[in-house]
Amino acid sequence: MTFDKPAYILAPLAGFTDLPFRSVVKKFGADLTVSEMISSNALAHGSEKTLHMLKKSPLEDPYSVQLSANDPDMAKRAVEVLNEKDGIDIIDLNCGCPVPKVFGHGSGSALLDDLPRLKAILRSIKETSNKSMTSAKIRLGVNEKKHINIAKSIEETGVDFIAVHGRTRAGKYKAPVDYDAIKEIKEAVSIPVIANGDIDSYEKALWVLEHTGADGVMIGRGAVGAPWIFNQLKSGKSEIDMLLKHEIILEHFDKMIDFYGQHGVAMFRKHTHTYSKGYCGASALRDDVNRINDIKEYRDIIDNFFKNGEMA
Repeated sequence: MTFDKPAYILAPLAGFTDLPFRSVVKKFGADLTVSEMISSNALAHGSEKTLHMLKKSPLEDPYSVQLSANDPDMAKRAVEVLNEKDGIDIIDLNCGCPVPKVFGHGSGSALLDDLPRLKAILRSIKETSNKSMTSAKIRLGVNEKKHINIAKSIEETGVDFIAVHGRTRAGKYKAPVDYDAIKEIKEAVSIPVIANGDIDSYEKALWVLEHTGADGVMIGRGAVGAPWIFNQLKSGKSEIDMLLKHEIILEHFDKMIDFYGQHGVAMFRKHTHTYSKGYCGASALRDDVNRINDIKEYRDIIDNFFKNGEMA
């Protein structure tokens, strides 16, 4: 992973950035994909469900695994499990998740109020890991911004880069993103900085890169329903051909079926709903697919809809 040109990274997003989705964005332009957030405790204790979450597509190179942790020793045990797995290039520590269950556990954004513990966990990961890079994903603080202090503390641990979601924990996902604060972090540290938060279009991504001076952008919710944003950034073209959209949507469906089997049909409904926004006949399509469980029938309907679809 190099930062000699802007890096386009898919953010981890629980329930969305599974292997099928990651493989699609990787094929169509993302430079780096990151696993859904994985509990260090669950990994250290050999949870089968958690081990399944580590699976990656052959396309995912490089590939980052994101850990949540509240304790250096448990983080070390989790990393020892990851050390036995091939195909992982980066271990990332989540220091930004605002979800109450994670925060209450002392993980995620709770670490931003306990920098000695945050640093101890990161050092434990870096010292134990046999992977090529270590990174951290942060917010600007818990209730108030302490972003410069947080970023400099993380830099001291020797991590290779940092991703910054431009809100505090209190800001959740609704407060305006403070891109000026991301710029201030970029100017304060010497390691690469990745900008994250409300990057929901090709034009917004270019503006954020220009405004913050960041070394890349990390896109999560902005890629759901529009994974072609990575193709736009890679190609430098704001327009996306409808046939390419059609190809990407069908590729995603096929990958879901490959990975989840029959259950992939029901799981793809939420994606069909987001992909069809703005198309003529979208509500009728949503009604149709909500009643279909047969793989071929479902595929034929979305194939026909997106191949011949017109924007409303």
